[in-house]
Amino acid sequence: MTENLTELVMTRVFDAPRELVYRAFTDPDQLSEWFGPVGYSVPRESVDIDLRVGGHQRFEMVPDDPNSPPAGKVEGVFDEVVENELLVGHEELTEQMAAMFGTPRLSLRLEFHDEPSPGGSKTRLVLRQGPYSPEWSGNAREGWGSSFGKLDALLAKAA
Repeated sequence: MTENLTELVMTRVFDAPRELVYRAFTDPDQLSEWFGPVGYSVPRESVDIDLRVGGHQRFEMVPDDPNSPPAGKVEGVFDEVVENELLVGHEELTEQMAAMFGTPRLSLRLEFHDEPSPGGSKTRLVLRQGPYSPEWSGNAREGWGSSFGKLDALLAKAA
């Protein structure tokens, strides 16, 4: 079932310095404020981050509406960590998730770049995640896009 799998690639420019965007991904308090598409949240008590190579990022996404489908737990391992520049990791999927996605392992690469801007400091984030089947790639793109809207609001408060 691994044929036809693809990598999701997204680029997003945030109106905030690179250090603030990176911190939003690595600080448990901030991650719990924005992660998850609209309609889902991450309880702060579920977030545990050990930010080093071989360390982990664990949290649970829960629906705001109890009648919505559950989103589940994330249990990733960091493979590369370069402060304010790069986060690379992977997640070994449960048998059920592996059957849905068509792969036993998802990888995630987040690159944080300074984005030239005449009016202030901006960050260009390049996200690579997968592999995904085409239908799951679309769902992941939609979820990240929704989450990034929440991240925009958090970064605007911090600025």
